[in-house]
Amino acid sequence: MVPAPGDFWQTHSLRFLEMAFRSDKRERLAKPDGYGKNTGECGDTIEMFLVVRDGIIEEAAYETDGCLQTNACANTVVAMIEGKPLQAAWKVTPEAVATYLETLPADHFHCAELAVGALYKALANARQTADSPWKKVYGRFG
Repeated sequence: MVPAPGDFWQTHSLRFLEMAFRSDKRERLAKPDGYGKNTGECGDTIEMFLVVRDGIIEEAAYETDGCLQTNACANTVVAMIEGKPLQAAWKVTPEAVATYLETLPADHFHCAELAVGALYKALANARQTADSPWKKVYGRFG
């Protein structure tokens, strides 16, 4: 059965709707300390950008070509990690993203996995950048 047109707004939490339609963190950062790109089996891609100062994620942003649920998950990851220590960001899980959103459809759980995967790649890259600071100067990702 196909839901009635107005049902979308009634079946999702305010938190999900905010994260799905929020766009202020959707941008490419010029010279991030950490960069991660992850493409899911569905074809959606998320690129995650991190600026780190003294072990704290000062700024996080993302770019995606994905669906509304992918956008919600990417925004959620950014909200969960900004202002937090790098070690805390490693503790973000797809389950935590889904719980935060409250109404992420079960058939879109892979979007949370996609967003967290991009985060983990960005965190690993931030570690490499800290070990080889020249990579940031030349804007080399990955």
